[in-house]
Amino acid sequence: PELLKKWDEMDIYARLMEARRNDPPWVLHDGPPYANGRVHLGTALNKILKDFVVRSRSMLGFRTPFVPGWDCHGMPIEHRVTRDLGARARTMPKLELRRLCRQYAQKWIEIQRSDFRRLGVIGDWEHPYLTFAPEYDAAEIGVLRHLVEEGYVYRGLRPVHWCFSCGTALAEAEVEYAEHESPSIYVAFALNANVPDAAALAADPGDGAELSVAHRAGRLFAVIWTTTPWTLPANLGICLNETFDYVALKVGDRYYIVAARLADEVAKACALKVEKRIALSRQALKALDGTDIFRHPFAGRDVKLMYGGHVTADTGTGLVHTAPGHGYEDFVVGNLYQLKPLTPVGGDGVFTAEAGQWAGMNVFKANPAIVAELQKRGALLHHENFKHSYPHCWRCKNPLIFRATEQWFLRVDHKDLRRRILEQIDAVRWVPGWARDRIRNMTETRPDWCLSRQRAWGVPIPALRCVGCGQVSLDIETMKRVEEIFEREGSDAWFVRPAEDFAPPSLRCANCGGTSFAKEEDVLDVWFDSGSSQAAVLAKRPELSWPADAYLEAVEQARGWFQSSLMCAVAERGQAPFRSVISHGLTLDEQGRKMSKSLGNSEDAIDAVNRLGADVMRLVYASLDFSSDMNLGPTIYGAVSEAYRKIRNTCRFMLGNLADFDPVRNSVAYPEMLEFDRFILARAEKLKADTRRACENYDFQAVYHTVLNFAVVDLSSLYIDVARDRLYCSGEDSRERRSAQTALYLVLDALVRIIAPLIPYTAEEIYSHMPGDRAPSVHLLKFAEPRPEWSDAELVARWNRLLELRSETLKVLETMRQAGTIGAGLEAAVALAADGASEGFGEMLARYRESLKELFIVSDVALLAPEEARRLREAAQGRSDFRVDGTFVRLSPELPVAIAARRAPGRKCQRCWTYYTDEGDAELCPRCRAVIRA
Repeated sequence: PELLKKWDEMDIYARLMEARRNDPPWVLHDGPPYANGRVHLGTALNKILKDFVVRSRSMLGFRTPFVPGWDCHGMPIEHRVTRDLGARARTMPKLELRRLCRQYAQKWIEIQRSDFRRLGVIGDWEHPYLTFAPEYDAAEIGVLRHLVEEGYVYRGLRPVHWCFSCGTALAEAEVEYAEHESPSIYVAFALNANVPDAAALAADPGDGAELSVAHRAGRLFAVIWTTTPWTLPANLGICLNETFDYVALKVGDRYYIVAARLADEVAKACALKVEKRIALSRQALKALDGTDIFRHPFAGRDVKLMYGGHVTADTGTGLVHTAPGHGYEDFVVGNLYQLKPLTPVGGDGVFTAEAGQWAGMNVFKANPAIVAELQKRGALLHHENFKHSYPHCWRCKNPLIFRATEQWFLRVDHKDLRRRILEQIDAVRWVPGWARDRIRNMTETRPDWCLSRQRAWGVPIPALRCVGCGQVSLDIETMKRVEEIFEREGSDAWFVRPAEDFAPPSLRCANCGGTSFAKEEDVLDVWFDSGSSQAAVLAKRPELSWPADAYLEAVEQARGWFQSSLMCAVAERGQAPFRSVISHGLTLDEQGRKMSKSLGNSEDAIDAVNRLGADVMRLVYASLDFSSDMNLGPTIYGAVSEAYRKIRNTCRFMLGNLADFDPVRNSVAYPEMLEFDRFILARAEKLKADTRRACENYDFQAVYHTVLNFAVVDLSSLYIDVARDRLYCSGEDSRERRSAQTALYLVLDALVRIIAPLIPYTAEEIYSHMPGDRAPSVHLLKFAEPRPEWSDAELVARWNRLLELRSETLKVLETMRQAGTIGAGLEAAVALAADGASEGFGEMLARYRESLKELFIVSDVALLAPEEARRLREAAQGRSDFRVDGTFVRLSPELPVAIAARRAPGRKCQRCWTYYTDEGDAELCPRCRAVIRA
């Protein structure tokens, strides 16, 4: 568009920064979108909301530098590149794959930059921050080094979300939950000979002998429930809850141990015909804590009885199958019992030799075979398919597994980090308020952060492996050298240079004293990339400041960028990197469904803009409550397009009537303006105050509705309708016309500034046609200054009363129209009679009689004599609306007045269309004759 070209030629962003150079700074830090694909409606919502904030804060008088950024590393990009490469990707050197990923990211950065600018987003587009830039890579390693120095980072064998399709670990923020069908099975583990006295398990000694016989016969079992049969080869124990009571259910000659409170559910699910319940002793069970008392159904090993607080009575049996190599809670409890995790699954999701008979099988494909084996061995009590929410990879959409692997982690509770983050969360302003509880709850329960990824496209973790003993470590001096090299050459240097270029000559292996090292090739989690932006961008760019005044992202970033930024910043600097956080909902289709290409309900933002216009698209987002999910589609697009047309047409009318107006030469001083014009200025002053307050509180929906109501109700339906006659028919340089023009100019000057953050193209177009001296752009201005003298409370109260009278009068005129007596209001003459008991109202009618003719848009307004008023009331006979002698009468139930209207006598003025009775001219009324002669 031409306006974009104009803004580029004048370098609008630089001009704005120069114009605000002495104003207080206010920084919104841009959360970087992925450089992957066209800008969709959700990303457009995010950037447009940010633009609302940046532009409105600038209009409020702040210097608002906005540095846009892009997330350039990670699986979204590598996945697309490797998919396009096909089989070649498996044999391609990492350096070449990284080069292709960089090219791919650069291509989409340029396309997205064009899309964002077309949406009207202002910012330093020529100098964005890119997470693959050398200076960014170096700063990110600096953040990691600080965390290593402070003891937050460790390497350990831990179960993590693992995508075997992508071949890498995933963090919580990279996990999506979707419906998945799994086998739901109840499995019996026999109690083995390590139980010294099964009789002692009975709470009632009278039941002891029965349990003892069952145990010796191998018919006493613990029952577990699981939806992941593939994890059973890794089972190392069963967990109970020490606060639960347990029972043995006698079913034929077998006895099944379950939690007492779940016994009925288990019996029903497994169709067990329970003959007897034997209560078990809590103390006797607890005495076996840590003992290998269960026999694995098929693995040929005994497994441990353990206790854990994660065991619940919500579902299952109250006894939890525990595989420390395949579950976080399992790992935690296993650690307490010094169990080394067993993980018989490779990175490709295939069982290793450790899994015995299942070796070589994909874990999910092995499920039916494992279930069949359990059935063959008599250990399967029940089996059915079960649909439930299950973790999937955010990128390839395939189901994940939990798998214990050697990874780098950030320890969340080191140096009280979790508590300190929670304190910072409480100190920050959250918009909307409930967003605080969301991130707080996540932080309270989150596990340690898995920092490492087994991929090529990312910032490498500069860890060295001792060639002699294999120990892997992060050395501080090595990391400092890495920062220096990355600053000059970028992170590709890690894959180009030998280890000797990074390891200082004095480096010795802490384990064996070795001096020969090899580079590890794991890369950092992409959320560590973006979480470091507060250090790499806010703290480094001279025009910005740390902490930011605000972050603004989708509500789902509570477990993404908000979380990663908090962890990095609080660990490194002891403080949140933001003073406030604004969260928005997601974009859905009209039916409330998530938008996706496969459903055919999603479109690229640029396509919507080409169809609707950028300002209409922006106004759509302004019209909705951004804190909730937004349903987009033809209905909202149509409604907002119509609203936009009304605002635009109102402004066009005002501009059209200012064509001959010079604010310097033609303005009427405020005290000399007509009272109705001062009344619209009072309304405009309220508009200014309401919208300013809404912008301060990020309530752009309120700005939209307030502006629309003002344009449609206050201006179009009232002021413009009433003042049109003066503007068109009064003398060109008359006080009446210049007063109205002065009001229009002042109102439009305020209004164009108010709408500028929401619809910048339209505001610029309007401003460019305004009379008088102008700034180069409306976007270099601030909101119109408050004018307290405009808020004349007594004037507003009087005119609100007169508007109530207008409303009552229009009802009479509408009755006349429906009766066919008149067409337009100017064909009517109105007479008013105040109630004798209301002297103040009668005085007001007398004072404003001449103004009421203009206000009602009729040819004449007269005041009735008291006798005539009394005659009308007598004729009413209890009615509020009636006719008498061709006159339409309304006795207002709201006001102390009688309104009488009849068809206006005389002839119609051919210039202003009012009716007049004098004989001075056959075509023009007295007012128009005077104007023409002048």
